[in-house]
Amino acid sequence: MAPGPQATLEQLFRRHHARLVSLLTRSFGPAHLELAQDVVQEAMVRALGVWSYRGMPDDPAGWLYRVARNLALDHVRRERTLQEKEPQIRASIPLETDPELPQDLDDDQLRLLFLCGHPALPLDGRVALMLKTVGGFGSGEIARAFLTKETTIAQRLVRAQRRVKELELRLELPDPEQLGERTEGGLEAIYLIFNEGYSNRLELCDEAQRLIEALAAHPRLGSPTVHALAALIAFQHSRTAARFADDGSIVLLEDQDRSCWDRRQIDCGMRHFAAASEGEVESGYHLQAAIASQHAVADDDASTDWRSILTLYTRLYQLSPGAVIALNRCVAVGKVHGAEEGLLALDAIDAKKLDDYALLHATRAYFLEQLGRIDDAKVAYQNALRAPCTEAQRRFLMRRLNR
Repeated sequence: MAPGPQATLEQLFRRHHARLVSLLTRSFGPAHLELAQDVVQEAMVRALGVWSYRGMPDDPAGWLYRVARNLALDHVRRERTLQEKEPQIRASIPLETDPELPQDLDDDQLRLLFLCGHPALPLDGRVALMLKTVGGFGSGEIARAFLTKETTIAQRLVRAQRRVKELELRLELPDPEQLGERTEGGLEAIYLIFNEGYSNRLELCDEAQRLIEALAAHPRLGSPTVHALAALIAFQHSRTAARFADDGSIVLLEDQDRSCWDRRQIDCGMRHFAAASEGEVESGYHLQAAIASQHAVADDDASTDWRSILTLYTRLYQLSPGAVIALNRCVAVGKVHGAEEGLLALDAIDAKKLDDYALLHATRAYFLEQLGRIDDAKVAYQNALRAPCTEAQRRFLMRRLNR
């Protein structure tokens, strides 16, 4: 059965959002980045209404571009500061687009990625701006990725966009000496895009992989750290087909059918992991990729080298202490030393930031189940269900609670 207009539009939005925004930003200038985002968003809204009645056009991506372009030109005619530049702007906007916009990351999109990650922008706004502009995320989705409030994200975006305009930043690739700092924010944004997709929307996993593969293949940008994140994403993405049960609930790693894991993705991860090992830098992405590689080479959960994984998580926490990393380390502690030790490790971490995090309570319930403390496990599962979670997580938690 062919996807309906809304499903197709969502796919187009994810696939072409950055391309459309980058085309318009190049014409209008980075000072009008917000305008480019707004007209692309408006084109998507109009498409949903028109396509529902008239059907899908032969060139849906081109339709979106033309509508966004015309909306932008209408704004030019109304905006006094742009009226005198209208001939120049009109000449710089392509009148047509290719029947299918490129699938790879072109130079304009790379420049857009680095514009959003400019070190002159507020630190807390860079990744949020990348997620909105390059990933097509809404404020709610970004807030969920940061485990914070939507109003907080909206404020960050406003501040970041204001600074782009105030500083008159340009759409350009950074100089070689700036690449390290500028790339770091881009990698964090790609990582968050993948995590959002991994837990909720699988099409975002493909988008994140497209972005990181393009960076890794770029002659100036393909650093060992970039390859490390590419390896991590490929390893994680290899499990996609085995992560969900027939009822749509999540399947834990230990229960997954590993024959369903994508060997091509694992091989891709191994190639990137080898490239990541060429430098002397050991980033958090290197350690996470090393952990994921241990799962990729194990035949089952019982044969997994959990002691090595625990060591890697300990090093990762020392490098980048955070509540989520500490939580993942607790799982490894439980695998190596038993559920009692895992529960003690869980009690020892600073979990204040994760009190509204479903996986914290689910992990506690997991250990309590293993210890036979069924009533306590029920309470922990109920706490997990009260926290924000995806539909797949909710179904998994309900199944465990009912069991």
